[in-house]
Amino acid sequence: MYQAKSIRTFIGSKNYEESRRFYRELGFEEIVLYDNMCLFKVNENLSFYLQDAYVKKWCNNSMVFLEIDDVAQCYQEITAKNLDDKYKYVRFTDIKQYDWGREFFMHDPSGILWHFGQFND
Repeated sequence: MYQAKSIRTFIGSKNYEESRRFYRELGFEEIVLYDNMCLFKVNENLSFYLQDAYVKKWCNNSMVFLEIDDVAQCYQEITAKNLDDKYKYVRFTDIKQYDWGREFFMHDPSGILWHFGQFND
């Protein structure tokens, strides 16, 4: 049987250059693939494709869950970047506690909803 090596989502962008700048400032590594698409690496094994494509219903209904090992540290590091002051539509929630773990949410400049979550041990 074959072995899976990664899974990557494709997300759209309302303003491609703004979204590229946003994800670089967030701390992701950008690899330009084409004029209208790039790969953003969170680390060696985690990445996603950003496209110069925007469909409002698609972007407003897209969600990405990024599992992290320390939600409090991640929240502190990301919010210290003040991205919600630099980008009009970017916003963050406070950390929420659930029966499965903890998470906070971030909306990117195009409306993509990110979940930054830490599962209980």
